Amino acid sequence: MPPANADLTTTWAYLEEGVDHIMTKLQTGVSYSKYMSLYTVSYNYCTSSKMHGAGDQGLGHRTGANLMGSDLYNHLIRYFVDHLKTLKVQSDSLQDEALLAYYAQEWDRYTTGANYINRLFTYLNRHWVKRERDEGRKGVYPVYTLALVQWKNNFFLHVQSKGQKLAGAILRLIERQRNGETINQTLVKKVVDSFVSLGLDESDINKVSFEVYKEHFEAPFLDATEKYYRQESETFLASNTVAEYLKKAEERLKEEEDRVERYLNNNTRKGLISKCEHVLIREHSELMWENFQELLDYDKDEDLQRMYALLARIPEGLEPLRKRFEEHVKRSGHGAVSKLVSEGGAAADTVDPKAYVDALLEVHQKNSETVTRSFRGEAGFVASLDKACREFVNRNAATGTSTTKSPELLAKHADALLRKNNKMAEEEDLEGALNKVMVLFKYIDDKDVFQTYYTTKLSKRLIHGVSASDEAEASMISKLKEACGFEYTNKLQRMFTDMSLSKDLTDQFKERMQQNHDDMDLTFTIMVLGTNFWPLNPTNTEFIIPTDILQTFERFTKYYQQKHSGRKLTWLWNYSKNELRTNYLSQKYILMTSSWQMAVLLQYNNNDTLSLDELHTATGISKDYLKQVLGVLVKAKILINEEADQYDLNPGFKSKKIRINLNMPIKAEQKAESSDVLKIVDEDRKYVIQATIVRIMKARKTMKNQQLMNEVTSQISQRFTPKVADIKKAIDHLLEKEYIERVEGTRDTFAYVA
Repeated sequence: MPPANADLTTTWAYLEEGVDHIMTKLQTGVSYSKYMSLYTVSYNYCTSSKMHGAGDQGLGHRTGANLMGSDLYNHLIRYFVDHLKTLKVQSDSLQDEALLAYYAQEWDRYTTGANYINRLFTYLNRHWVKRERDEGRKGVYPVYTLALVQWKNNFFLHVQSKGQKLAGAILRLIERQRNGETINQTLVKKVVDSFVSLGLDESDINKVSFEVYKEHFEAPFLDATEKYYRQESETFLASNTVAEYLKKAEERLKEEEDRVERYLNNNTRKGLISKCEHVLIREHSELMWENFQELLDYDKDEDLQRMYALLARIPEGLEPLRKRFEEHVKRSGHGAVSKLVSEGGAAADTVDPKAYVDALLEVHQKNSETVTRSFRGEAGFVASLDKACREFVNRNAATGTSTTKSPELLAKHADALLRKNNKMAEEEDLEGALNKVMVLFKYIDDKDVFQTYYTTKLSKRLIHGVSASDEAEASMISKLKEACGFEYTNKLQRMFTDMSLSKDLTDQFKERMQQNHDDMDLTFTIMVLGTNFWPLNPTNTEFIIPTDILQTFERFTKYYQQKHSGRKLTWLWNYSKNELRTNYLSQKYILMTSSWQMAVLLQYNNNDTLSLDELHTATGISKDYLKQVLGVLVKAKILINEEADQYDLNPGFKSKKIRINLNMPIKAEQKAESSDVLKIVDEDRKYVIQATIVRIMKARKTMKNQQLMNEVTSQISQRFTPKVADIKKAIDHLLEKEYIERVEGTRDTFAYVA
């Protein structure tokens, strides 16, 4: 070990021998004492204040420590350059994997040695190198970085300059792996990592620059990848189906992701995957789009999932699929309804509500499952499904041009579900069936038509006491309220309130009658229903109240008017039901009748035979209507009509049933229901449009005609789609009534009249 004041030649001779041992024979080891002596010699020389030899001249007025650092630094450079010459010579004869193995082995040895040497020259790094860099000398590096710079300039660039020899060897190995061969991935990773390590940022040595990696490896690697997959995909598609290609592309993308994980730098991921997506997916996207329909037609779920996952990776890859899917769902929906109508062999307007709803639901459910399973519930496909369903639910072979038919059939189906003894409710969960009704309900354009039909049907279920259960009714109303808000179901809820109040009222009246009268031999229930909440209309047919019930009628009227003065009772005999007991036959029967049938049959308490004129006089029912009533009784064989306009009580009447329901709807009543509903809808729409215009104008004060019409359509469209002509009529009506006025000097601007 040289003395502390040894000159440069002596000092470096000692240090070089140690440095060379570390760089070339590290596997034999360096003793701790030897290592510390090398460290000490380096330290002593750097801290010496004496000038040593001619090599220190001309460096200005720096301190001794700085001068000595310069000499050692230059000697280290010369050592690395000489050391790397040997490697260059040995590498020249090597190719491909042999070259990579040699390079990786030497890289491991060289960087390990450089690490130890870096620590030997800690003082040099900490003082001289730092000072030089602080003064702006970018070509000066800490010893380990210096070793990398020398490797790059004197060995790496030499190997690479011979036709991208090093990177080319890696690319050929990767191609072999893509072709199915097993390669030494650890070797590739070592060489690739060295490319990254050689990227040095001149301005900040602590920062890694990827320039070397990108220029010498990543760029040629991406080019080779593009070329490889373009050729492979074209060759594969020439002899395989698109479905098989989807699997292949999926596998290749996974492989490339895996490649990044195993031996590439993570910064390459984005560029590599983007390149693969372009070649494997974008360049064949049109072929995929064209084959999409076939996969849908044959329910190829796995292939659809693959196609979705692949095309989702490129911009606009899914939009053509969404459009094709929308058309597919439309065709399926229209086809299902057309099949139903043709199989029924009847006119479209007699289609069975349950069959109709089931056909629509089947199409929706199947395609909804496809969206969830194959397209991961992606919002764009959900929107396509909704748009297509809205199209075929509202307009199809069963509806024709009518927009009110679907809401009507859906309301009738809901009515059937919610009735007592309904087989549908017994066969499947009623709550589930109601949820399915709501699936279609959300697609109905004219929700107000459904509301009116539903209200009409509900009123009949409640009046006739045929609801499956109050819980089921409440559940359905709750679903409608959630979908359309409180206002939509307000009337429905008030109807239930009226039913409850009516029960209490009947009980109170009966109690009063029992206290005051002992001649009550009738069992009865009275329903008092609010005019504004029930879609009920009194019949046009006149009616003379039979004496048998007249007393009860008068007593209740008086009782009610005392209890609620100022209220007017309108009796709806057309909704009443009656039960009559037969006493003229050996077998006693219970006849369930309408009010008109009751009025007719009670005439036979005192007569065995009556003419049409006599019955008309006794009941007050118009002759046309009376003939229909009598027709039902004759068909049931309660009455005999052997002579024209002569009706006899049938003394030989027999029936297997004890309770006989005669209260069947008359055709005229059935036809009236649909027209009544549509009249109510039309009237309601006029008021809704007018109220919406007033509300908008009150908030905006002034508004142009087109803006107003757009805003009205936007606000009402959740309930129904208003016609332009109806909005114009409403505007004209409000101008006439002076709710709004035209702004002077303009033709198309309105102002709110406060």
